[in-house]
Formats: sequence, C-alpha cells, structure tokens
Amino acid sequence: ARAEQDRTLTEHTHKQWQATMGTQRDRVSALVAQLSRSTDSAHEADLARSQAQLKLEQALTQAMEQLGMNAQSLLAEELPEDFDRVETAAELKKAERDLGKLGKVNPLALEEYKALEERYSFLSNQLDDVERARSDLREVIEDVDDTILTLFTEAWRDVEAEFPKVFATLFPGGAGRLVLTDPEDMLTTGIEVEARPPGKKVKRLSLLSGGEKSLTALAMLVAIFRARPSPFYVMDEVEAALDDVNLRRLIALFEELRKDSQLIVITHQKPTMDVANVLYGVTMRGDGVTRVISQRMNSSRLVTRDR
Repeated sequence: ARAEQDRTLTEHTHKQWQATMGTQRDRVSALVAQLSRSTDSAHEADLARSQAQLKLEQALTQAMEQLGMNAQSLLAEELPEDFDRVETAAELKKAERDLGKLGKVNPLALEEYKALEERYSFLSNQLDDVERARSDLREVIEDVDDTILTLFTEAWRDVEAEFPKVFATLFPGGAGRLVLTDPEDMLTTGIEVEARPPGKKVKRLSLLSGGEKSLTALAMLVAIFRARPSPFYVMDEVEAALDDVNLRRLIALFEELRKDSQLIVITHQKPTMDVANVLYGVTMRGDGVTRVISQRMNSSRLVTRDR
C-alpha cells in the first residue's frame, strides 16, 4: 500500500513538473516572440531613421542650391503663424509643374540674350534717330509750308489784280477774274478762271470757242508775267489758233512785255514776225543739211549760215 502511495505521489509530482515546464515554455515562447517584435521594430526604426537622415541631407542640399541657405540659417527662420503645410505643398507642386513646362535649360540662352540685347539697343538707337529725323522733317515741312503760303498768297494777290486788266485788253468789253476754290486752305486750294467775252453771258471755259480759250490762257500767262516779271519769256506758237483781230491784240501785249523783257516766240504768223527785232528761219536743203537764216528787222542785211 505504501508503494502505491509513493507511486501515486510520484505521478502527481511529475504532472506538476510537466505543468510547470509547459508554463515556462509558454513564457519563453512569448518572450521570444516579444523579442522578435522588438528586434523588428528596432530594425524598422533604424531604417526610418536612415531614410529621414537621407531626406534631411537632400533637403539641406536643395536648400543650399536653390536658396543659398545652410542648416543653421534654415533653423533660424521662423515659420509664419498662418503657415499651411498642405497649401504650401500644393503651391510647391504647381511651381514644379510650371518649371517643368519651361523645358530644359538652354546653355546658350545667356549668349542669345546678350545678342538680342545688343540688337535691341541698336534698334532703339535707330528708332531714336528716326524720331529725331521725323521731328526735324516736320519742322522743315512746316517752314516750307509757311514759305509756300506766304509766297503763294502774295503771288495770288498780284496775279488776281493783273488778270482782269489783261483780260480786258484781249477782250475789250469783256470781264474776267480768278477765283479760289477753297479760300480757307491756301495750301491746297485750286484756282478757277471765270471768263466772259463781250456779248456772251457764259463764264465757264468749256463753253468758249478755241480762240477764246487760247486768249484766256494767254491772259492768265501774261498776268503771271506782269505779277512776277522775268528777264525773258519763251512761247511756242501760242497764237496759232487766233484770228487776225485777236492776234493784233496779243501783239499789243507782246509790245508791252518787251519793254522790260526779251521775248522768244516760235511762230508761223506773219504779223508776229513783223514786230520782231530778229528773225531766225530754219530750213532743210535738198542734201539734208539744215540751214538757219537770221535777219535783223532794223537792217536789210541778211545773214545766213549752214548747220
């Protein structure tokens, strides 16, 4: 019976020992698992620290390259109270996108800029020269316009006063005058000739005969001659369309003009030749040689020469 008790006690002790060992094994397993987790956490912490260190170094490098600031300067800068990290990050991304749109950096941009700057400076100087030249030209034009206005106004007054007198000489009993089309603008105004021969009511030149038109034009020329005399005048067959009566009236004006000037008149009219001081005749011989014959009307001597 005692042996049975000892065996039972031994079995009970063995079971307690096994239970204790199981408990210890469970604790060891739990501690091993906890150690493994701690090791993993430490490894992750080291990895995160390394990554953070790398990002910090990259940030410091960018700050130095882009802002020219070191770590001490960055730490000395205080963020504003209304600083919004999310909004600032969004602005940064937008700025980076805009920067990307600009494309790659052109290494020749500085040289191109200098060349364009020189070109711009040259063109600016040229533009200044053109502006000054234009200003000078405007002053010259104004001076010329003033001179033209003065000379034309004076000449107009004199010719306007002479034309009725000359017209009355060529058309006894008639009336003629000169009229400005735009008296308010003497630089651009035109001149109309009103002519009314004796016995006619018309004033428009288009309604006059060919001879009357010729005499009216001659009246205009002679009025200008009288207003602004010249040492000599050259006229080419101006009396070709005139009859004898009107021709005699024109010759009377020639006689008046040659008192102060010389007249060179190309004519086929004998009455005009009769009042000349010197005649020059041009003819061609049978051999094709041109002959010029000159004769002074106050001398019977005839002088000829061949050309």
